[in-house]
Amino acid sequence: MKQIIVTFGLLIGFGVFAQDHFSGISTSNRVGILNGGINPAEFSNLSKKIEVNIYGLSFNVSNNKIGFKDLTSDTNLEDLIFKGTEPVNMRIDGQILGPSFALKLMKWGFGVTTKANIKFDVINVDPAIGNAIYNNNDIAFITLLNKSGNQRFAGTSYGEVGLSVARTIFENDKNKFDAGITVKFLFPGSYSNFGLQNLSGTITESSGSSYLTTSQSANLNIAYSGGLADSFSNFNDYTKSIFGGLNGVATDIGITYQLKDGKSKYKIKGGIAIRNIGSMTFKDDNNYNTNYSLNIQPNLQNLQGLDLSQFNNVDNLQDVEDILIQNGYLVAQPRNKSDFKVNLPTLFTLYGDFKIIPKVYITGYLQQKMQKDTGDNQITAQNIFSVTPRINLGFFEGYIPISNNDIAGTNVGIGFRLGGFYLGSSSIFTALTSDSKQADIYTGFRFAFL
Repeated sequence: MKQIIVTFGLLIGFGVFAQDHFSGISTSNRVGILNGGINPAEFSNLSKKIEVNIYGLSFNVSNNKIGFKDLTSDTNLEDLIFKGTEPVNMRIDGQILGPSFALKLMKWGFGVTTKANIKFDVINVDPAIGNAIYNNNDIAFITLLNKSGNQRFAGTSYGEVGLSVARTIFENDKNKFDAGITVKFLFPGSYSNFGLQNLSGTITESSGSSYLTTSQSANLNIAYSGGLADSFSNFNDYTKSIFGGLNGVATDIGITYQLKDGKSKYKIKGGIAIRNIGSMTFKDDNNYNTNYSLNIQPNLQNLQGLDLSQFNNVDNLQDVEDILIQNGYLVAQPRNKSDFKVNLPTLFTLYGDFKIIPKVYITGYLQQKMQKDTGDNQITAQNIFSVTPRINLGFFEGYIPISNNDIAGTNVGIGFRLGGFYLGSSSIFTALTSDSKQADIYTGFRFAFL
């Protein structure tokens, strides 16, 4: 368990992992495959008849505890993560957009996309637990725990292949309506979840040791599959099995409207989409998904309760299970070896792009998750609102995304496109000037013609 916590700090140190992927460039009025990723109706609005995506990379980490300047301070990151009483929340999210193709033919638009997703989340974790595991206290101290919600550590990697079709359903000199749908075939790679619900009890610290006891039974879910069954404290554990077998389907649906300026351009464009409607099933030889009742009381073997130092060198959930079972703290039952389903984070997306003067635009974007993050079978997402002013000179485009999300707060970034190459960050300005709790970067290359 200690290595799991250290991993949080290591991943923050990379500073390159994204939740709002390709912020700014994905709502550009130079419409391409990235636009189709947030609304499939955009495939019938392609700026060119044919677009080919070579690669796209987007990585981000956001949290509610550690600022960018903390990375260069003398304070231990673990002390900052578990400081205070506010629950720890962290979202580490990477996306790789692979070879993809889009075609606009008369009133129709088509797309074939490939994508890989990597996520690791810390959700509503009581800082007292992490502090007791990681920071030894020589002074006698008792901490009361009363956490009714679900505290989760969750990791996921999966691939997807999307087939998109869109069509212009109405158009005249002033108005244009389009609708589209994407069907995504999902290839679950690996998964892990540690969900501890309704934890009530005490942590007793003295002489460099910490002991946990519970005042009532808590609910514990431990699930793992694929590479994350063996370990999930290293980045390689996520990347070595991103694409598994085909075991899931999801759907995106969307519409767009354009108020035209009498030419091929628009004065205003708006879009609404619902994305990631679906789930995937993890199937593997080392698949386990078990719901336990956790009851930690002093016994003859452990007179003070559960010694948290036993988790110092643990880096997989099977070892966590073994320690709890061997100490007699889990209700006796065999591990449940079975397939299990995981829900994608369904998102409601709303955006509008406004032409201020020729070549100058401003975009408003809203992303709202439609499920709570606390379910043990739920992949997480963030609520995001952003405003992006941009200048588009054709071959060159520059923009400044200003965003707010429910984990890291407000961030300001910058990005540019030069031909088919793009590079940007939604947080670089605030990271360097005001100690942002988010760090991200994205880049890619595509080309379009005809």
